[in-house]
Amino acid sequence: MSTKSKSKSKKPTARISTKKPTAGTWKVEKEEKIQLKALAKDERTWKIAGVTFLVVSIFLIISFLSYFFTWKQDFTQLSRGSEILWNSDVKVENLLGKLGGLSAQYFIYRLFGVAAVLICTFFFVIGVNLMWRRKVFSVWRNLKYVTLGMLVVSAILAYLLHDEEFRYGGGVGNVIAHWLVASLGKIGAGAVLALIVIGYFIWQFNPVFSFPKKLKRPVLPADEAAADETMPGEQPVIAVVENATPVDTGTGGAKLVMDTAAEKPKYDIRLINKEPEVHAMEEEEGHERITVLKPTAKRPEPVIETEPEKDAAQELAIPSKIVSKDKPVLDDNLKLEINSGPITPAQPAAPAAEKKKTYEPALNLRSYKKPTTDLLETHGSEKVIQDQNELENNKNQIIQTLRNYDIEIQRISATVGPTVTLYEIVPAAGVRISKIKNLEDDIALSLSALGIRIIAPIPGRGTIGIEVPNARKSIVSMKTLLASDEFTKSTYSLPIALGKRIDNKNFIVDLATMPHLLMAGATGQGKSVGINAILVSLLYSKHPSQLKFVLVDPKKVELSVYSQIVNHFLARLPNEEDAIITDTKKVINTLNALCIEMDTRYDLLKDAGCRNIKEYNAKFTERRLNPEKGHQFMPFIVLVVDEFADLIMTAGKEVEMPIARLAQLARAVGIHLIIATQRPSVNIITGIIKANFPARIAFKVSSKIDSRTILDAGGADQLIGKGDMLISLNGELSRLQCAFVDTPEVDKVVDFIAYQEGYPEPFLLPEYIDEKDLEAGGDFDLDDRDSLFEDAAKLIVANQIGSTSLLQRRMKLGYNRAGRLMDQLEQAGIVGPNQGSKAREVLIKTEAELQQHLDMLG
Repeated sequence: MSTKSKSKSKKPTARISTKKPTAGTWKVEKEEKIQLKALAKDERTWKIAGVTFLVVSIFLIISFLSYFFTWKQDFTQLSRGSEILWNSDVKVENLLGKLGGLSAQYFIYRLFGVAAVLICTFFFVIGVNLMWRRKVFSVWRNLKYVTLGMLVVSAILAYLLHDEEFRYGGGVGNVIAHWLVASLGKIGAGAVLALIVIGYFIWQFNPVFSFPKKLKRPVLPADEAAADETMPGEQPVIAVVENATPVDTGTGGAKLVMDTAAEKPKYDIRLINKEPEVHAMEEEEGHERITVLKPTAKRPEPVIETEPEKDAAQELAIPSKIVSKDKPVLDDNLKLEINSGPITPAQPAAPAAEKKKTYEPALNLRSYKKPTTDLLETHGSEKVIQDQNELENNKNQIIQTLRNYDIEIQRISATVGPTVTLYEIVPAAGVRISKIKNLEDDIALSLSALGIRIIAPIPGRGTIGIEVPNARKSIVSMKTLLASDEFTKSTYSLPIALGKRIDNKNFIVDLATMPHLLMAGATGQGKSVGINAILVSLLYSKHPSQLKFVLVDPKKVELSVYSQIVNHFLARLPNEEDAIITDTKKVINTLNALCIEMDTRYDLLKDAGCRNIKEYNAKFTERRLNPEKGHQFMPFIVLVVDEFADLIMTAGKEVEMPIARLAQLARAVGIHLIIATQRPSVNIITGIIKANFPARIAFKVSSKIDSRTILDAGGADQLIGKGDMLISLNGELSRLQCAFVDTPEVDKVVDFIAYQEGYPEPFLLPEYIDEKDLEAGGDFDLDDRDSLFEDAAKLIVANQIGSTSLLQRRMKLGYNRAGRLMDQLEQAGIVGPNQGSKAREVLIKTEAELQQHLDMLG
């Protein structure tokens, strides 16, 4: 019976829990928690909350502004409190009605006065952050400034306007102001409030307080002072004493104590702060040498007084610079020219005249101004995000993975970069480096991350590096690099800002010392952005007279934005309209023209007796070279090829050979190459090209073979993309995050330059005439026309293909005759010029036009 009763009692319970659960069961509570959690995570909830806070901020600002104009009319009604909300007979003048008036009355009259307006910004900041679901503004920083601002501003307004009818400082401001006045008096309270304002100003803006330096003229004896006043145009006398120690005399002069073993005569030297025009005379006195610099004009001898010996306790040594051989000891405010040999007399007007003779190439565009960093944007936060939990978890995973393979480490450290964190480990004694290197995939698996790269060992560090991508990556803005001291104060000939290292140091190098750059990377990995970063860096650092670009863009869209600055920075062939080169035939002519320019520059260097462009330009600016003999100022020329693989496929050796010549020889004459390609295969980047491009950049590539082709090392296939790159420079391989410069930013920079006055015409390269074009040139001679000329013309027009091989196949001709026919068709204007391996363009489209054209030819 008991068994039956138990079974019966269980059945109703099961029936109730499955079909009709009560509100108190565990299952129902669990379902409610899941729903609330999902509701809190729903994106729509965040947006609704954000809109709510924004509406509250707008509501408050409108009610506050309306209260400033209607407080007199509404004050009596609003003083009754919240009961007026339910009384329909009460009317208020506030734009937002009773609720708006009560809110304004509470915040302004009772609390913070006019400063209550600041609280609207707090609701606005929360609303924006919730709407976009990210930290657009800092909530805690805003709350801090709003709280302090309301307290300080309300107290100041209450202190200054305490007699006004309107309560400008509110209730809180009045309490603070009355307490300060009661405690410190009116003057003390005002001083405290002023101190708060001044302290905030200093903390926020950090102004520089400095007094102008006042140069004191030393007192001279009466006879010297009189002599100095009567001869204002003469120069002072400076005496230099070797092996001397400066001692304070208390008379405004400088006393030098001789450091010799014998008697120590002391010399009191008084200087007048003028720039001397002097020559040197040396006098030997025993073991001591005194160099006296005498003026070229006649004037009284310097006053050198000897004083009796004093006790050492009475001599007060003063700090001074160390006196070196043949260098005068002067006041810090005096300007000195230190010469290695005797100072020769010079006429006063000589330096100015010599400066006028110096050639300034920038004077041709004297009104030109370099772009400002205001044209660029700061993308996101420049601060590197350090997630302690992420760093700790990655550290534990690395240690655990290595321990699974019986590898112990002695120390581990982390360096957080913009996109990658470098973990440096020191293995225990006896651990082979190759064993850790082989665990690259295992560590990547344990960290659940792509782009793990192991550097074993790190050169010069004695550690093994493991590069792990960050979960939250930072964007490196071009604006930050160009505004840094490393770039603005660099002395490089062609400074380029590429990006930031893992240790967050700016990576700024000199293209002139690289001297050529080879770039490779798959589509969409940042190669074009890298080219724009290099070009923008050079535009920000150089004057149009110092730099010219030759831009080759087979894709026709990547570099077209720079076409507006053709009269400022671009170079082109004579009789060409477009400075951005897109046609393969024109690329070949341009490369050969650059080779001619290179040879011409080497001839000029040979005549000038210089080894490189820097020495040559220095001689030319000093007017030591005669322009009538062909000498001229040489600007740097940077050749940029955006897609090299397409040129090799279409032109082959015709492109490879001039590129190889330029890479081998052009460095000394200021011609530098930047070549980019998507396919770093061996048939594109040949051995001749690789041997002359020591600097190479690799963005993310698709295979290890491509990485080894471009870098001669692996690792480029392990990059994470979006500007993550490896650069091989001076035998070192570094990982960088490329600086990001967006296309609208480039447009702004180019427009800023284009709107300024430019040169009348672009920089013209030497004219290059292809031998094939020269052989095919000349007037069309009807008598020498081939008998198959008309048949060949009809065949070409019918097929609309200007191909020599077509004539060979269809008309069963040899190569020489078919080529001669094609040249005659070109001379007759039926087909266009040769385009390398591509077919010629057919200029006549129909047979009727062809017949009319042939009739005109006769």
